[in-house]
Amino acid sequence: MKKSIIIALLLCGVFAQAQKKWTLKECVEYAIENNISIKQSELDIEVTEIEKLTAIGNFIPTLRAGAGVQENTGLSFNPTTNQAETETFLSANGSINAGYNVFDGLRNIRQVQRAKISNIASQYRLSKMKDDISLFVANAYLQVILNKANLEVLVSQNQVTKEQIKRTQELVDAGVLPKGDLLEIKATDASELQSIVGAENSVQLSLINLAQLLLITDYENFDIEERTYNIVDEGIASKNVDEVINAAKTNRSEIKIAEQNLELSKKDVQIARGANLPSISAFFGYNTRYTDRDELNSFIDQLSLNDGISYGLNLNVPILNGFNTKANIKRSKINVLRSEFQLEQAKLDLESTVYQAYVDTKGSLKSYEAAQLSVESQELAYQYAKDRYDVGLTNAFDFSQSKLRYDNAIINANRAKYDYIFKLKILELYFGIPASELKF
Repeated sequence: MKKSIIIALLLCGVFAQAQKKWTLKECVEYAIENNISIKQSELDIEVTEIEKLTAIGNFIPTLRAGAGVQENTGLSFNPTTNQAETETFLSANGSINAGYNVFDGLRNIRQVQRAKISNIASQYRLSKMKDDISLFVANAYLQVILNKANLEVLVSQNQVTKEQIKRTQELVDAGVLPKGDLLEIKATDASELQSIVGAENSVQLSLINLAQLLLITDYENFDIEERTYNIVDEGIASKNVDEVINAAKTNRSEIKIAEQNLELSKKDVQIARGANLPSISAFFGYNTRYTDRDELNSFIDQLSLNDGISYGLNLNVPILNGFNTKANIKRSKINVLRSEFQLEQAKLDLESTVYQAYVDTKGSLKSYEAAQLSVESQELAYQYAKDRYDVGLTNAFDFSQSKLRYDNAIINANRAKYDYIFKLKILELYFGIPASELKF
């Protein structure tokens, strides 16, 4: 009985998992959590944390301790008397040494500052990558929605065709319509069934594409939530293009990354210049020794009798090193200029991209509005053709053509709708709305 219950629970769990319907939010969150590129970017942040730890560690004094034990046979120097002796004796020594970098041309301070800037730049790169992944997933998700909506249209309209076949059969049997009309409607049905198969394949392929973005391999059981996504406009589309561009320059990670890269290159110049300045280091050392040749003093007594202390300062003044420092400074200055150009290019690229996104959004809105008008017109034309066909005033071919135009108008309207939704979300993202707060 217990075994049966366990099996039943396992089957329920498998069934529940197979029936899971993924929401857009779940897909985006799952992608951000599992995407390999994002994980690598997160590792880059950890590396910058290590760099920061290393830079801070340069301010901490170094401390080393050492000890040794040896036995000497033959002519050897007694470490406590520093006299040569031809005896076998045991000796030991120990030492503690500390060092501290008092001044190194401010390079340690600059390294800490550089590590912090590098960390910020890595966080901006991670943020941009999350935004990009979120849009990729949203686009793939909306493509599934579009394909499903188109499939639903085709299936629904095919039901109408099947009803027309029954109606036409009755009219043919009654002698009202010629048999050719029935054959025409049946041909339309066959063509629609073929389109339905193609639409089903499109749905499955788009689901596979979305699953691959999420790194999910169970394609057979993967599916999304069944719902309709409406156009949610936060008022961005009505804003002036210059306002959107200025907001993008302030908020987008592309600009912030380029700005941090410029700061990094400037900091490298300061670090390189620090090599021209003198460096001062302090040191302290303590050492002691023991030998078994000293029979008058104990081990503890010898440690205090034979110990020594050394301390002082070291001054290192750079004079000539083959122009390495000078070359490093020039190289760093060139990198500053390169970073400045990259920042300017990033601003230009972003301005061009946002302007294009703005134009695309406006254009897709017009396309959607035109598609809606087309649906309304084709629906009226289709209903008119249907009414005429039902009373025998038009033939099956003309009716089928009218129905086909109506079906295509709905499919085009669906495509225009989701195209506008996606482009509108891109524009909102550029305006500064986080990807996690985009509303669909």
